[in-house]
Amino acid sequence: MPALSKREVIVSHALKLFYRDGFNATGVERIIKEAGVSKKTLYNHFRSKDELVLATLRKRDELFRNNIIRETERLGSSPLERLLTLFDAHHQWFQEKEFSGCMFINASAEFSAQDDPRHIICAEHKRLVRDYIRDQAELAGIEDPESLARKLNLLLDGAIVDAHVCGNKDSATMAKEMAEVFVGRATSP
Repeated sequence: MPALSKREVIVSHALKLFYRDGFNATGVERIIKEAGVSKKTLYNHFRSKDELVLATLRKRDELFRNNIIRETERLGSSPLERLLTLFDAHHQWFQEKEFSGCMFINASAEFSAQDDPRHIICAEHKRLVRDYIRDQAELAGIEDPESLARKLNLLLDGAIVDAHVCGNKDSATMAKEMAEVFVGRATSP
């Protein structure tokens, strides 16, 4: 496997720190130290901390969606099954030692202005997850896939918050029980 570029090293370390400690609480000096790069190197790749935050959010979106979709599809062999195994994949994520909630929910709280580019990326991530759910609902033949996707996505986000804020590591299992009701209604004649 090829060595990571300096830019990738910086983003990788920033992602870990931002995810664990928050964006505003994590200073550039700490990222520089953790990444083992100079200030000049960091600023050669990113004009500002805000630019680094944007790159980190984009990377997290790519990594998270790829991982959660891969795991959902490994657990569910049909689109209908995947509407529910998505909750199983989230349950597994909640059990991870490093689990610190959803980076996008956390970031949107720190960057709350709707027109802030960092907030926009968070909203885009949530839309892309919802689009995946809608696509699975369409493939499963659900009559109103958008409505079901919105309901299931809301359950997922609620489970994420409950797992992170309240420490309820079984929240995805509870949300899955509710999702079964919505999926059942959407598939019954």
